Amino acid sequence: MIKLSYFSKIITFLLLILFLSSCEAVKYKKTEPGEVPINADDRVAKNIEEGRGFRLFDSDKEKGGNFDFASSNELWRATLDTIDFMPLVSANYSGGIIITDWYNDGETSGQSVKISVRFLTNEVRADALDIKVFTKNCGTAIDCKVIENKGTLVSQLTKSILKKAAVYEKENRKRNKKKYEYSKPQTRKEKLNKN
Repeated sequence: MIKLSYFSKIITFLLLILFLSSCEAVKYKKTEPGEVPINADDRVAKNIEEGRGFRLFDSDKEKGGNFDFASSNELWRATLDTIDFMPLVSANYSGGIIITDWYNDGETSGQSVKISVRFLTNEVRADALDIKVFTKNCGTAIDCKVIENKGTLVSQLTKSILKKAAVYEKENRKRNKKKYEYSKPQTRKEKLNKN
């Protein structure tokens, strides 16, 4: 019985080591000299500034929760700015989809356009959007045909949205960029003079 208990402790310990070795927080990360401040308070300040770390007891939960606002997503803002002339049927940020209503510019009678945009990722890149453009051609009020337009309009919309999103991303980085200054390590004499 004692050997089984000892054996189970060893297995548990090895499983714990295996589990912890798969965590990113525990893995060793090589850094350049001077990249990490020596003083602990400076390291804490840098980590907070960069948004790293974790909290065991988050006091923000008592205040009603955290919300992600669509204004912080460059692709979302750029898409809404690009198709702002069209009436929207649905704009679901958490679902990652925007659907416009049928739009007619008034010049072409009997032809309307509808656009749906799905967001596949929040990163500004070419494959981040799935845009579908539908064209409705009506001969009469009852006789309408809807077809998916896979022509140049889709590529033009994608290009326009990505250009605006890249500009918004650049502005956001410039606005939020903070220069980190770390303190020079104290010599032994300076530490002794402080005390």
